Amino acid sequence: MASRKPYPSDVSDEEWAFVAPYLALLREDAPQREHDLREVLNGLRWIVRTGSAWRYMPHDLPPWEAVYQQTQRWIRAGVFEEMIHDLRVLLRLSKGREPEPTAAIVDSRTLRSTPESGPRGGYDGHKGKKGSKVHAAVDTLGHLLALRVSPANEDDRKQVEKLSEEIRQATQENVEIAYVDQGYTGERASELAAEHGIRLEVVKHKEAKRGFVLLPRRWVVERDFAWASRFRRLVKDYERLPETVAGLHFVAFACLFLQQAAGILVAGS
Repeated sequence: MASRKPYPSDVSDEEWAFVAPYLALLREDAPQREHDLREVLNGLRWIVRTGSAWRYMPHDLPPWEAVYQQTQRWIRAGVFEEMIHDLRVLLRLSKGREPEPTAAIVDSRTLRSTPESGPRGGYDGHKGKKGSKVHAAVDTLGHLLALRVSPANEDDRKQVEKLSEEIRQATQENVEIAYVDQGYTGERASELAAEHGIRLEVVKHKEAKRGFVLLPRRWVVERDFAWASRFRRLVKDYERLPETVAGLHFVAFACLFLQQAAGILVAGS
């Protein structure tokens, strides 16, 4: 690692030992890298944590162009999804759970548009803002299973089929039930989920609510969205491509799960 003052977002030695094998995409006969891969990851984590524009990356980190280009390669290769899958198994086993869950919780949140993302945004009448929707599925411990991005005006039910497919792929077809809110009601949504072996169970409000109400099961995914909001790059939709929005969410959750697994990683080193 280059000699510089560390940033709070820097990857620790224990975390790097875990993530390094996932990030080395070059062939053995490929030319030598110009920038240290660990420093490139530190640059990406700095961007996601601070919410800064790419061009404002500090000069003691690799050039923003190099970090951005490598980030896109990592996102296209799905390395952070693989990392999250293995971290999820590790964390579940550490809590005495089975490696793969049998239940999931699905929900969405709306990110307000910015000038970069505005052309592909949609108006969410329920939330009263234009932007993109992030549709997420987590297990009952809050570990991310699947995530998709759509315009904010798109019906949640349209994402059920793809989310169900991705949930089953991520968990070796182990998930049997998904808890959802009333935005996923209807026979069509249930049929689409059932095609992938998942039964939807709608968690309803038992009475009209005033203010915040903690709903059974669904609070887990709401907590995950709150965690994601601590990464300033994810507070709004700053990206030109929806794939980048989804990819940076996987980066953020990989950071979170690495922190949770830190004690296990130290014990195993």
